[in-house]
Amino acid sequence: MLLRDTQSGDLVEVMDTTALVNPFADSVMVQFQCGEDLPDPEICTKSNLVFPSGETLPECWRNGHYRQS
Repeated sequence: MLLRDTQSGDLVEVMDTTALVNPFADSVMVQFQCGEDLPDPEICTKSNLVFPSGETLPECWRNGHYRQS
């Protein structure tokens, strides 16, 4: 799954979609998709990720207690 990093504006490929949809995980392993040589995967916080359209990630992916608020 491709998302956009809000700090750099670059596309990132999510390496672990299970961690992405887990509301209790604050970060996810991604690989930046910029340049000719792909860099090594790194950990990125979910708060810095949005869909390529600019839409934020669903609350149920980011907050484990979303039903209580």
